[in-house]
Amino acid sequence: MKTMMKAAGMAGLLMLGACGGNADDKAADNIEAMTENRADALEDQADLTSNEQVEDALEDRAENVREMGEDAAEKADDDDNAQIEQAVANRM
Repeated sequence: MKTMMKAAGMAGLLMLGACGGNADDKAADNIEAMTENRADALEDQADLTSNEQVEDALEDRAENVREMGEDAAEKADDDDNAQIEQAVANRM
């Protein structure tokens, strides 16, 4: 599942195209795509469950992943640090 999410994140980046030419800009785009794909997958799982508590937990986790991705992407761009992308990938 991790590999699939990373591949989907990379594919999403290629589709979006990089706005800036800096590695940190590309890393921020990668982070956003990777975490958005992971959050979408969690929401898909939530939709498939019949247990309301599990559904709520998965939806909360999806929201946390989205927020973490937004924060990490902003940090990568603000700090001009493309290495943050790898740290996010390791957490996923």
